[in-house]
Amino acid sequence: MDRRKSLKALALGSLSTGMLLDACKDTDKKAAPKEDEKNIAGNLDRMKEEVAHYKNVTSEKFFTEHEMATITILADIIIPKDEVSGSASDAKVPDFIEFIVKDMPNHQTPMRGGLRWLDLQCLRQFGKAFKDCSEQERINMVDQIAYPKKAKPEMAQGVAFFNKMRDLTASGFYTSQIGVADIGYAGNKPNQWNGVPDDVLKQYGLAYSEKELKECVSFSK
Repeated sequence: MDRRKSLKALALGSLSTGMLLDACKDTDKKAAPKEDEKNIAGNLDRMKEEVAHYKNVTSEKFFTEHEMATITILADIIIPKDEVSGSASDAKVPDFIEFIVKDMPNHQTPMRGGLRWLDLQCLRQFGKAFKDCSEQERINMVDQIAYPKKAKPEMAQGVAFFNKMRDLTASGFYTSQIGVADIGYAGNKPNQWNGVPDDVLKQYGLAYSEKELKECVSFSK
């Protein structure tokens, strides 16, 4: 998944004039990467095959504009904007879903079929496609398929579709910069250790020597 890289690309520092001259004399240097290759997300840590796959996956569109509009509305119903963070669409979840269905084609038929099912249900109930319904009508429709245990048997296909849509939305959101910030994930950070606690030392009849106490750095808790 090419999704909002968790590692930032390293910025290359400026080379000194001497280094540049030395580089010019080196006939064994590899050719510089083409501009379009340098601009591909993740190119610094990808193999050529991965770059080629990424190009292939992103070269064409799968969803129509109508389908993307529906996906965007649904994603924002699942994860709306609040006082803590942005919405699913703010986190580019629709783009993530577009990428996933091309990268993992097994999602294509269930997603396209589910979107079609949703529009047909809205046409029967409200006389228009889901994206053209009012906010109240959209929520009414979602309520019929969002709770599997409460859904009617005839809504089984819609329930399966909404479950998949919810899973993809959550996956896209919580692997984005907005989503990571939303859960407060800080990543690995260096720790400060004050040594073995006094009660543990006493339990085993041990103690630091004066030399160890003087030479070891003590951090405040």
